Amino acid sequence: MKITRFQRAAVTVVAAVALPLALTSCSSDDKDSKAESSSAAEDTAAPEETTDDAAGDTADGPFGPACASVPKTGPGSFEGMGQAPVATAASNNPELSTLVTAVKKAGLVDTLNTAENITVFAPTNDAFAKIPKADLDAVLADKAMLTKILTYHVVGEKLAKKQLESGTYDTLQKSTLTTAGSGDSYKVNDSASVVCGDVPTANATVHIIDTVLMPK
Repeated sequence: MKITRFQRAAVTVVAAVALPLALTSCSSDDKDSKAESSSAAEDTAAPEETTDDAAGDTADGPFGPACASVPKTGPGSFEGMGQAPVATAASNNPELSTLVTAVKKAGLVDTLNTAENITVFAPTNDAFAKIPKADLDAVLADKAMLTKILTYHVVGEKLAKKQLESGTYDTLQKSTLTTAGSGDSYKVNDSASVVCGDVPTANATVHIIDTVLMPK
């Protein structure tokens, strides 16, 4: 009988010790489970933040008042110009028809179309119209002079909007031009305004300007 009471007492003590341990283990498992669930929720949310950042990085594009006149679709649109080399892309933009005529007369179509990673400051038809007709006709008839002027509008690297804020760049004509400005307002050589910048083509960035640049 004494042995039986001793055994019962021992069982009671063991149970008393084991129960808190079991409860502690369950509580720890619950915490671990909640922590894992919280971690999984954070991992799931992470891609949304990445997506937002990526959207911010791709917000930039063509800028300037003249961009509104660019066709929305077709070869002369931003999308269409982006698929063609620069001389061909310019020929699809009706605002650049005088420039295209000059490029053809100078024999620079292949030079521009086959160049890699260049920037072209492209004068509009109105920019050429600022030049007296007699002077413009004389330049168009002088291939050497025309080539000098046109290659002065080409820089041997792609210049994005940020790089226009303040810079001096070598031209294909072997002299330099300068850029300055901020926001959506930029000038080249303190004389020509960028009216539609960051226009993409297959091999170049085009900044359309309102005045023809003259070599220094």
